Amino acid sequence: MELTVWQTFVTVCRLGSLSAAATELHHTQSAVSRQIAGLERDLGVPLVERHARGVRPTPAGEVFRHHALATLHEADRAVHAAREVRDGRSDRPLAVGATPSLAAGIVPTAIRALLERTENLRWSLLPDLSSPLHHRVVMGDLDVAVITDAPPGLPQDPRVERRFLGLDAMVVALPLGHPQAGGEPVHMRTLADQSWVEDNDGSAALLRQHAARAGVSARIDLTAADLLGKLALVATGHAVALIPGVLRCALRADVTTVDLVDPPTRGIYTITARRAPHPCAAPLLDQLATAFAPASPGRAAHRKPGTHAEAAATTPQEGRTPTPPEVPGHRTPRQRAV
Repeated sequence: MELTVWQTFVTVCRLGSLSAAATELHHTQSAVSRQIAGLERDLGVPLVERHARGVRPTPAGEVFRHHALATLHEADRAVHAAREVRDGRSDRPLAVGATPSLAAGIVPTAIRALLERTENLRWSLLPDLSSPLHHRVVMGDLDVAVITDAPPGLPQDPRVERRFLGLDAMVVALPLGHPQAGGEPVHMRTLADQSWVEDNDGSAALLRQHAARAGVSARIDLTAADLLGKLALVATGHAVALIPGVLRCALRADVTTVDLVDPPTRGIYTITARRAPHPCAAPLLDQLATAFAPASPGRAAHRKPGTHAEAAATTPQEGRTPTPPEVPGHRTPRQRAV
């Protein structure tokens, strides 16, 4: 089967129209129809069906589309790799992804340590949420992603290798001058009358779960488009927010934090594709483990058995390392410095 035919099929599915696909691909509509019909004959199964507004993939077509996209993407990578060798540039960049809070501090620190050991390494860093990052690793867009198991959790995917780095305790971001700023850890019920702002469903779920355990509810009155917008609303006194503890080292100057008693936690993981790993992926994973390790015992200290984080830490899964032991009451040097 020719990959150009696969590209035609993928384009038809994306646009939902034979004529629109023909226009984009600079073919005639009859040529596109012949290619799809030939592909269906080769596979022995209908791939598209007509409806009032065009065409859509059949169930078999949708499955084929998913694998065709991955194959086309890998073929494109192969072409670029061959041309880089031809042009004397065989050192492909290390593509790293991370959730916004991890991209703000720990991940760039680990990359800096890697650069000190690796000359002429080209790299890129893409901040995004865990689910899109997981998809981009599978598709080959990213070599390494640093993600979390915050709700809805992480999928069990044999196409990636997962490595557990540690647990991160969530904290509450407050505007400067807030009555709880700089104080001892507070119970959630102390903040029950506050307005909260959230920027994604995972963090909102952690907040609601923690409030429910405390027997109160959290009023999520405001929604932000992203983490920067969330912190801007906190800084200007519109709300307080649940944020990752790892973000403390990169907070803006007009925002402070307070710890929670028995805080919600989330597991931090790296994922890499099992096929064709970048030669610098493994050294970066080691640097990330080193960067995260000092804070892990303190973050695990307030975990309650039966919580989401406890399940994440104790369920045996591929690629995970043992969860650090609990140290009740212990606070790490990183936490003490905040």
